Amino acid sequence: MTQGLLDTNAVTQIGFVVHDIEAAAKRFAEFLGLEKPAVIVTGAYEEAQTEYRGASTKARAKLAFFTVGPNLQLELIEPDQEPSTWREYLDEHGEGIHHIAFEIRGMREKIGVMTAEGMPLLQKGEYKGGRYAYLDATADLKCIVELLENG
Repeated sequence: MTQGLLDTNAVTQIGFVVHDIEAAAKRFAEFLGLEKPAVIVTGAYEEAQTEYRGASTKARAKLAFFTVGPNLQLELIEPDQEPSTWREYLDEHGEGIHHIAFEIRGMREKIGVMTAEGMPLLQKGEYKGGRYAYLDATADLKCIVELLENG
């Protein structure tokens, strides 16, 4: 078998955009039989350096993470009103699955590979301990793909 575009085929996260993270986290906790996780807020622009469709944005979001397997998280995302892929998706499609994520190495290289394959960069930013990028893979894979690089 040939090597895939990302050098991994392990999904590490499934992300959902929601209108009300507290209500969604409560319902997921009940459904999964887990404790409701703490809700955190993404960093301000000075920390996150968020770019959406090639322009700086002050977008932030509330996040909650459920660990549902040895290497899989469910992420809930309640975006603010600033421009972001989260806000765009929520406004256009409503609540639901926003992305699947893969942990990778070599963010810049992987973004280049994916954009060359016709999957344009939508949003990227930093978080404590790493960086992320969302790429529009809906034409080929019917979803947004998130790349996560820790360290």
